[in-house]
Amino acid sequence: MRITVFGANGPTGRRLTDQALAAGHEVVAVTRRPGSLAERPGLSVAVADATDPVAVDAAIGKADAVLSALGARFSSEVITTYSASAAAITGAMVRHGVERLLVVSSSIADPHWRPTGAHFFNHVLDPLVNRRLGRTLHADMRRMEDVIRGTELDWTLVRPSGLFEHPVVTDYRTAETSADGVFTARSDLAAAMLRELEERRYVRKAMGVITTDVKPNIAKLILNEGVKKK
Repeated sequence: MRITVFGANGPTGRRLTDQALAAGHEVVAVTRRPGSLAERPGLSVAVADATDPVAVDAAIGKADAVLSALGARFSSEVITTYSASAAAITGAMVRHGVERLLVVSSSIADPHWRPTGAHFFNHVLDPLVNRRLGRTLHADMRRMEDVIRGTELDWTLVRPSGLFEHPVVTDYRTAETSADGVFTARSDLAAAMLRELEERRYVRKAMGVITTDVKPNIAKLILNEGVKKK
């Protein structure tokens, strides 16, 4: 399968690209930074701003499916990266007749998501980090989801919980709408997206993804995801 990956030079996008190539897919990796990704067998690199409809159109042209792992940093300013890229990507897919789309969003997009037994997270971290520091970012993620739901594409909104680094795929779980857990390893997120690409269990639905076997360092998680970002 020929897959176009947006955000391919970010931590999640790199995991996604590596796993897709290992599975035998042909990958078009889209990045804004020339030279940030080395070409290798099965991989071609397209330089494009994901919010630029013309550049996005060229990257999607011959794809069988599109996967987006775009990310942005927390900011007090209005963020439009997610919604603008969603409009550009879905528009290009419609023009080229590409139907399958998987997009990384967040469990925060589900207003009812509250992990069971996670008292400190639910009452301290979530209100402080996600609802306050990440308010504008998550607001744009919700706009992105609205844009995608308004299309007739075969979309899946992929909702991880707190993202962290782990070297290998673990015993992750998926669930419709959101999953009952606080953390998601990027390796598991990538694996879940590629499995969904094949199995199509969550077409025109949201898919929560959580890691169950390992947990990150909370301080590093806040620093990496809130400040350094994806």
